[in-house]
Amino acid sequence: MSSYQALLSDLNQTYNTGLTRPVSWRKKQLEQLERFLQQHQQSLLSALQSDLGKHPSEARLTELQFLSNDISHTLKKLPHWQKPRRVSNPLLVFPARSQLVPEPLGTVLILGAWNYPVQLLLAPLIAAIAAGNCAVIKPSEHAPQTALMIEKHLPDYLDPAAFKILCGDAEVSSQLTKLPFDHIFYTGGSKAAKSIMTAAAEHLTPVTLELGGKSPAVVLSDCDLTVTARRIIWGKFLNAGQTCIAPDYLLVEEEIKDALVDAMKQVVVDFYGEDPQAGEDYGRIIHQQHWQRLVDMLDGQKVIFGGQYSKKDRYLAPTFVDDVAASDTLMQEEIFGPILPIIKVASATEAIEQIQSKPKPLALYVFSKNQRLLDQFTEQVSAGNVCYNDTLMFMLNQELPFGGVGNSGIGRYHGKWGFDTFSHLKPVMTRRFAFDIKLRYPPYSSLKDKVLNWLS
Repeated sequence: MSSYQALLSDLNQTYNTGLTRPVSWRKKQLEQLERFLQQHQQSLLSALQSDLGKHPSEARLTELQFLSNDISHTLKKLPHWQKPRRVSNPLLVFPARSQLVPEPLGTVLILGAWNYPVQLLLAPLIAAIAAGNCAVIKPSEHAPQTALMIEKHLPDYLDPAAFKILCGDAEVSSQLTKLPFDHIFYTGGSKAAKSIMTAAAEHLTPVTLELGGKSPAVVLSDCDLTVTARRIIWGKFLNAGQTCIAPDYLLVEEEIKDALVDAMKQVVVDFYGEDPQAGEDYGRIIHQQHWQRLVDMLDGQKVIFGGQYSKKDRYLAPTFVDDVAASDTLMQEEIFGPILPIIKVASATEAIEQIQSKPKPLALYVFSKNQRLLDQFTEQVSAGNVCYNDTLMFMLNQELPFGGVGNSGIGRYHGKWGFDTFSHLKPVMTRRFAFDIKLRYPPYSSLKDKVLNWLS
């Protein structure tokens, strides 16, 4: 613990020197981060394949290219983001200039996740760098090859006085969260998030918690069935279902349920072949403990497609489950794997009622051509993110924030939203000595009260 305290003290001293304040320094660090991604692309892809069985094309799209786009967007917009933001003034303070001045928070802690172990570690770092912070970053121990690669090579690219990388097990994270960082950013599960929030409360440290939950996909009868099937299968089984915003379960209007299931079965074959285990396009479960948890979830369930598994290979086939009860584990916990419960509903209204009966999800997906029905979901369902007629794709828009609501998370980031998360927007008012209105000074009177009331 003492070594971590010393590390934090060193970073705080670096921050106090003003090293991280110049925009030129921030841009250089972002450019160096991009250089790291480019020069070690193959090593990162190999590590991701080792840890999660990710096909290089999938890993390149969802991890490396995502980060490159984020860096490019940030470099382009940073000069504008860091400028003071003018706000208006009431008559009583005229003449005056009021503005919000973005300043860095200081030294922040970023705890990465194992399912996208490059993206979910470095995307918050991009925002922290852009805002001018020092940072400790901890890769997830559950993706060991990726963590090792980042620990070994990333320090060669970033300023060592401002950034430190620490690897280790959950105890390392636990010790770090007990320290008085200026912000803690965590991506992962709700159980760990509660412990982090409790530890952070000791120092009143603000937190951003990117969690998950049971994100529903609603399929209504007027959708384009072929396109809907493709987009659901892609979003659900990308990274073998280990995506926090993957569709967790389907609510399908009864009249098209059988047709949708048939279409999705065909899409699985089209994407991954008759035997996904034998192909290279379908990933693997992160470790044996999580694999066993998923296999146990299938116990006693009505599997209508897939269901094959191999412990040695940490493999679980793309799987559809029918007739799931609300009390089943599949509907009580976030699945976070390649199991898709399919539930029939009579209407959009019934689907909304079912979603409302559960904690607020991280993502909501609805497939329909009826704008009136889509508007109904917008108005009546609370979710961290909403995407109509597709899955996951909102993540590609840097102008949209990403984050949860309620049980699915606290805070948001991406683009300017990430810059603001790692900044304090400091209110600054500057007044002149002229026009010193004496009405506000004692002695008071009813006439002064009336005039002041009008001016304010």
